Amino acid sequence: MEISESEYKNIYINRKYESKNKIIYKKSSIHGLGVFAIEKIKEGEIIEVAPVLVIDKKESQFIDKTVLYHYYFDWGKEKIAIALGYGSLYNHSYRPNSYYIKNLDNNEIIFIALKDIEKNEEITINYNGSPNCCDKLWFEMANN
Repeated sequence: MEISESEYKNIYINRKYESKNKIIYKKSSIHGLGVFAIEKIKEGEIIEVAPVLVIDKKESQFIDKTVLYHYYFDWGKEKIAIALGYGSLYNHSYRPNSYYIKNLDNNEIIFIALKDIEKNEEITINYNGSPNCCDKLWFEMANN
């Protein structure tokens, strides 16, 4: 999902931004590392605003040969982006408890709780962008 300037302003004016003090990364039962709540996060709360490194899409041919292949986001039509912070560590779920908005103008991804997330619960997103999208991914999913 991408964000308009008015939506962007609305997020920052009407919602309290919580810093990373509510999240941690650790080993995940879904895959590799994941992001977890270390205290309850309320529905609609901003979990993280992750800055991104923007890279020309032509360079993705080199990144695709590295471990970073699984960690970048499409960024408009001609770019890709690697999220900093915990942004590239959120695991996928077709039943996510959060979603993300790509802010192309400010080079950041905003992660927002889709529902209340309990302490110690893994925070997941749908890699397809829309929380309800069930399109097949570029990799095989374990039972999720």
